[in-house]
Amino acid sequence: MTEKEPLGLVRLDDTDLTLAKTEDDVRGRTVVDSAGEEIGKVHSLFVDADERQVRLLDVESGGLLGIGAEHRLIPVDAVVEVTDEQVTIGRTRSEIAKAPGYDPALTELQPVDDLNDVYGYYGMTPFWTPGYRYPGFPFRGGD
Repeated sequence: MTEKEPLGLVRLDDTDLTLAKTEDDVRGRTVVDSAGEEIGKVHSLFVDADERQVRLLDVESGGLLGIGAEHRLIPVDAVVEVTDEQVTIGRTRSEIAKAPGYDPALTELQPVDDLNDVYGYYGMTPFWTPGYRYPGFPFRGGD
């Protein structure tokens, strides 16, 4: 099989799209690492406009009122649990802190050009490769 050429992802906030499943909308929830340490908040979601599925979380940490905050893109494949209050990433705080950064001024991402580093860093199979299976996001935990 050959790789299909992916379309760009869009920030959900910048569109009039809705998600295929409303429970996938985790914007504003606290993000914690595998040990339960707070990382930041889900600032935005990047979605595949065709399938209306969340592909990446834009996690914001640090700063004051958004000024000086750092942003990291985290593939939904790295999410291990979602509750009404938080999203748990299956990595340590230091691993997440070392992940490639992201410029929130961007509004569209081209996966092959912009995201190979992100998926490679997390050791995840990119969603545009043959045989990829959506992880069933979100993984609902006991609330």
